[in-house]
Amino acid sequence: MQSPLAEAHLSYSVAVYSTADSSREQTTSPYQVMERRGWLIVAVFICLFAFSSCRELKVTVKHKHNQHHHLAKYNHTLARILVQYASAVYLSDLTELFTWTCSRCNGLTKDFEMVELIVDVKRCLQAFVGVATDLNATVIAFRGTQERSIQNWVEDLYWKQLDIDYPGVDGAMVHHGFYTAYHNTSLRPGVLRAVQKVKELYGDIKIMVTGHSMGGAMAALCGLDLRLSLGEQNVQVMTFGQPRIGNAVFASYFNQLVPDTIRVTNGHDIVPHLPPYYYHFPQKTYRHFPREVWLYNIGLGSLIYTVEKVCDGSGEDPTCSRSVRGNSISDHLKYYGVEMGCDTPSGCRIVMDPRVVAYARKDLDDNLILSRELSDSILKLNTDRGDQGSSL
Repeated sequence: MQSPLAEAHLSYSVAVYSTADSSREQTTSPYQVMERRGWLIVAVFICLFAFSSCRELKVTVKHKHNQHHHLAKYNHTLARILVQYASAVYLSDLTELFTWTCSRCNGLTKDFEMVELIVDVKRCLQAFVGVATDLNATVIAFRGTQERSIQNWVEDLYWKQLDIDYPGVDGAMVHHGFYTAYHNTSLRPGVLRAVQKVKELYGDIKIMVTGHSMGGAMAALCGLDLRLSLGEQNVQVMTFGQPRIGNAVFASYFNQLVPDTIRVTNGHDIVPHLPPYYYHFPQKTYRHFPREVWLYNIGLGSLIYTVEKVCDGSGEDPTCSRSVRGNSISDHLKYYGVEMGCDTPSGCRIVMDPRVVAYARKDLDDNLILSRELSDSILKLNTDRGDQGSSL
């Protein structure tokens, strides 16, 4: 099938040829004159359509060129490390999390030093900031949805509208809930404070921001905020099962400022398909920013292995997760074999040992912040504390 531009040029050539050929006739009937005028009018309209199509194509190509200017490079080992941080931040036992003695705080992440743990009690949000000595980086992790029924949260995403303008960017719109969860809660000031604290001691080391599900959305907004508010240049974002955040203008703006971004999707995970993207209205609906890495299984019977496909720079590669139906919640809850989600089904339950109270403080809204100086020595508490833990 020829492109509209090619068809326009072809029709234009036929029209000119037909008119020129008719002019060679020595006798011309009134009907033939009207027919030639009709062809000329058609030719003019086709030319105008061709030229306007050409201009539109130029804009589109230029826009895509900007998106492909710098594409993040996928690192399998780094993904296996960051997914463990994105999993650990879900835990409700703040003592184990703050002292990094939890069941998800070992293996590839064992050399992590916690700096600040922020819990927005009212909105059931949680994030932490610390230093990973093996990565020589500051690591920031955001917890995803903590609702009792993830099914209800997923169903709600189908109807979320682009309902807020992103500040300072003409035409950029984002999801109000995601924007508010990061910018208008206790998480943002706590994260920025901890990042500056690490920078004073370690200098300009890399900052890696991660999160799963809604935590991935907040991680992306945090990465952009670090570039804009603190002027950080060395920011890397890697999310898992992240929903769409904003429209095409926002996606392009984000990609320009935080190009070192990887969005990992898994199989038929439903969340990356939400809120919906409509192919025929790309400028009016939500759109992912690049760069996606799609995990999917191939094989037969017991011979199954996982493919890690690095997608193109469009953010909406039709050969990656968009090539399948997003209809699985189970694919959303496990990435790289790591369990994602809360350790208890009891909603916003917080457990804290009295011996870490010295590191805790509350803000005016009764949100909880556990903070320490990197030079401090934190007592490695026995994880089997019996009835010493208290539930909040």
